[in-house]
Amino acid sequence: MHVLIACLSGGGRQSAASPLTLGCHTMDDGVLITASGEADITNASRLETYLRRRMLPGRPMVLDLTLLTFMDSNGLRVIERLHTSCSKEGSALHLAGVRGMPARLLQITGLWDLLNVHDSAADAVHAARSGAPPAQSCASSAV
Repeated sequence: MHVLIACLSGGGRQSAASPLTLGCHTMDDGVLITASGEADITNASRLETYLRRRMLPGRPMVLDLTLLTFMDSNGLRVIERLHTSCSKEGSALHLAGVRGMPARLLQITGLWDLLNVHDSAADAVHAARSGAPPAQSCASSAV
């Protein structure tokens, strides 16, 4: 996690939010969201707000985390709540490209096995469109 400390006039300090870039592509049958950077306590509420505003009731959401390099428990809770919300609304959340620390966090908490996790965004979009469960490959469980 990168925290920038800036000295303010008067000797005060302010921490800046960790870098998180979000993008959205609306498809006829759902939405594809890309996240890059870090999802942590400094930006989890912004992440959740962004995702919830782009949810399409009854349509799947693909969250591409290929470029997400860090996630703490706050980011994890956002994904868990989003998964629950999608399920309640009759849609599904599909995660794509989860690697490194974010993958490890999902695995050690047991969420990996509860979520629709795919190797790539293309695989996730295909599964979301077909309503098929993810293929469990050796690569998707590797960290």
